[in-house]
Amino acid sequence: MLEHGGNLEQAIGRFGGLREDWLDLSTGINPIGYPTFSVESNAWHHLPEIDPQLLQAACTFYDVTTLLPVAGTQAAIQSLPRCRTQSRVVIASPSYAEHAHQWRRNGHAVREVSFSLLDNMVGDCDVLVVCNPNNPTGEIVQPDQLLRWASQLAKRGGWLIVDQAFADIDPSISVAAWSHQPGLIVLHSVGKFFGLAGLRLGFVSAEPGLLSVLADFLGPWTISQPAQALGLKALEDKTWQTRARTDLIENGHRLESLLHQHLISCRGCSLFQWWPEATPEEFWLHMAKRQIWVRLFANAARGIRLGLPENGVAWQRLEAALNEWNKRGEQ
Repeated sequence: MLEHGGNLEQAIGRFGGLREDWLDLSTGINPIGYPTFSVESNAWHHLPEIDPQLLQAACTFYDVTTLLPVAGTQAAIQSLPRCRTQSRVVIASPSYAEHAHQWRRNGHAVREVSFSLLDNMVGDCDVLVVCNPNNPTGEIVQPDQLLRWASQLAKRGGWLIVDQAFADIDPSISVAAWSHQPGLIVLHSVGKFFGLAGLRLGFVSAEPGLLSVLADFLGPWTISQPAQALGLKALEDKTWQTRARTDLIENGHRLESLLHQHLISCRGCSLFQWWPEATPEEFWLHMAKRQIWVRLFANAARGIRLGLPENGVAWQRLEAALNEWNKRGEQ
């Protein structure tokens, strides 16, 4: 199993302290998530059929005509490689590592290439996978470019998979509205923007025939009834969504500015910032000793990713730790 952010028990096991002592900045999840509520007791006692209201709310939110609910986009990432015979797969790199991992483990020929080379690779692959915005670097491919690639691939039975897990803050970069066309598959996460990662709810938008094949691989009862109830409420709550977008954009700029003030040249999106730190293990250890958990990338995306602090105290702790990092060489 690959390493991911959010593994706070690992931090506690190595560095000690209680969970409430730690500031977890290791994920790109909205730290002020959609408010939860108690669901009706009968939600626990029946097999969870998919609620048509949830489908309609998701279609409206993502601006699509048809989609498939999944237990988080990870479920789709693991299953899509099983829906094709052996293929040549190009994945934008560095990126969310599960994409390359799952295509390789299912026997496909995988090449990981930089964003700048993607346009040259479209003609030499069957499947192209792009995270947009990218995780962890925040790079963005404009919709018109993605649609050109999707059209090229579709002409020969290929796929463009666009992972839009972090796109909900800026819907203008979404290509979901075109996902009913053959060859374009778009992944959506309720975990990131809504801050509901524990819900395990996501969606795949694509042409109906492919969604039917994917549904067969995933099997029945994939989304619990409580998850559907909370997901429906969140997807319909436009007032909360508007406020959350404003707050996240503001705090995203605040994090970027704070890092720049501490001589860190970073890039990212409203939910996280990443930079190619020269000594990432040292920075990670510096933060961990202060019970601040950050995401260390030690391989292709060698560097550090920081998510958003939750409140004023958390911002103060991060700033103090950054000040100490900058002064570490002083006598």
